[in-house]
Amino acid sequence: MTQPARYSVVLLWIAIVLLSSMGAAQPAPSFAALARWKAAVISPKSSALKELYSTDPAPRIAVEGKRETEISPAEEIEFWKGMKPTQLSLKVANSSTPQPGIQQVTFQATVRTAPPGRTLYVIESQLWQQQAEGWKLVAIQRTDAFKLEQPMSLDAKLYPPASQAHGEITHALAEATKTHKRVLVIFGADWCYDCHVLDRALQRPDIAPTLKRNYEVVHIDVGQGDKNQDLMNEYQVPMKRGIPAMAVLSPSGQLLYSQKNGEFERARALGPEDLMEFLNKWKSP
Repeated sequence: MTQPARYSVVLLWIAIVLLSSMGAAQPAPSFAALARWKAAVISPKSSALKELYSTDPAPRIAVEGKRETEISPAEEIEFWKGMKPTQLSLKVANSSTPQPGIQQVTFQATVRTAPPGRTLYVIESQLWQQQAEGWKLVAIQRTDAFKLEQPMSLDAKLYPPASQAHGEITHALAEATKTHKRVLVIFGADWCYDCHVLDRALQRPDIAPTLKRNYEVVHIDVGQGDKNQDLMNEYQVPMKRGIPAMAVLSPSGQLLYSQKNGEFERARALGPEDLMEFLNKWKSP
């Protein structure tokens, strides 16, 4: 990630859709229409999902990164049906009622596809309006489908204070000498969305054992590109190519690998197989 921007899936059109000014949003513990939407996504009948979209007003639907062009309900239905989902679980980050008859829901969907089976992740915000026929979708904004879980917020603290960086590397090298591991240096910052994606991915049960068995891991805070630049230069990792960025060291401190071309800068677009290939390639013989 190259800019210190916090990722948001808040709908762009709330002010357009709402018919009057909103007061403070009130939390709502559950929302029955969302359960119907979930069932409709799994249903083999596209009509079950189509019936949940508003016709008047027509729904506003956009995909993160493609805001210049809105998509139609038919395209949105094809997106969900095209994955051929067999299982769907939702992690709801927000379900609130800005005003009577309006419901906003933000969630991460974990999608298990038809055999041979993949697990995909989508973050979506929905705006529902209570109409004569029931609750209808009037606005949607979502991400594309990713192979790695995406963070719903950037609140987690990933990187220790920048002033500790040199000491952290010294300690990791000492431990690596004892354990015969290599040192994985991860450059990033807490504001960086893709840094959070990478951190979550490295904790996956199919990745974490390989990481723990073969590497001592050090997280280096680069701030806004104004911290620990001496270490980025020493390990030949150019800040201008984005973060997260990684380097691999031998226990003696020899540089074995440095990320020069932003290979992990868009961690959100990677798959677990990409990380496993990297970890296996650079682990100790």
